[in-house]
Parts: sequence; structure tokens; C-alpha cells
Amino acid sequence: MENVQKELFGAWVQATGTILAAIGSTALKGFTENERTSFNLWGNELQALGNALIADSEPYFTMEKNGNMIQSAGNITVFAGILLPVDDRTEQELDIKGNLMQALGGSAVLKDTLTEEPSMELLYHLYGNLLQIIGNSMQAIAGIIELHGREGENINTAGSWIQAAGSIIEAVGSTIDYLDETG
Repeated sequence: MENVQKELFGAWVQATGTILAAIGSTALKGFTENERTSFNLWGNELQALGNALIADSEPYFTMEKNGNMIQSAGNITVFAGILLPVDDRTEQELDIKGNLMQALGGSAVLKDTLTEEPSMELLYHLYGNLLQIIGNSMQAIAGIIELHGREGENINTAGSWIQAAGSIIEAVGSTIDYLDETG
């Protein structure tokens, strides 16, 4: 029971983090650049924590456990780029690599999801995970576009919100799993 609760808590912590990071990635008139950076930093920290909790809830080595560990490392890479005293290009490269790691981790989780018994809950996990992979990939593409001196902010913002939507759908699936197991 403890592992199911840890997974559920981790899923909602991760979803909260993706929402905060999406707010930080959105050009809103009410926020300064420093405030947006703070949202991005805290969002990625919460995502890393949530993915680590989900990985820790898995008692055996599985692709899902490995994928969540990779996703957590990807978030750590993103916020390292924010926190470390590096030049703008290096920060952008760390952001790209972190988002690609998150997409890779999500793909590993997806592998285990596809081997499960078909159910309504499985669809939540499947679609939520796919949206997160797509969102992270879009964010990485936006970073590459920006490294080449072009405008990628809109793609990054869209990718952030797609990832956030996927993480919420994934958390709803974890909630349904929890309710099924606890009655």
C-alpha cells in the first residue's frame, strides 16, 4: 500500500511541477523574467522529486522505474542549467539535453505501459505519457531552434503546456489506480 501512495503522491508532485514550469515558459505580462525563471526552476525541481518518488515506489527494476529515474535526471539537468554560473549557450544546451532526457525516460516508461493489460486506466497512462514525450521533444526542438538564432519561444511554450496536460492526465490515471487498489 505504501508504494501505491508514494506513486500517487509523486505523480501529483510531478504534475504540479510541470504546471509551474509551463507558467515559467509562458510570456505573461504580469511576471518579470526573474519570476518566470523561478517558476521554471521550482517546476523542474518538483518534477525531479515527483519522478524520483514514482521510481522509488517501484520495488523491482523495470523500464518504468528506469524511465522515471531518467526523467528525474533530465529535470536535474534543466535546473542545473538555471542554477550554475554558465554562459547562455551552455544553459540552453543543458535545457535541451534535459528535455531530451525527459523524453527518453518517458519513452522507457511507455514501453512498460504498452505491455500492461488493456484498461481505462491504461489509456490515461498511455495518453498522458505520450503527451509528455511530445511536449519534452517540442521543448528540445525549440531550444535547438534558438541555438541557431531563430525564435523558438512559441514552440517551447506549447511544448511546456502539452507536457503539463500529459502529466495531469498521468496523475489522474495514478489516482484511478490508487482508488482501484484501495477500494
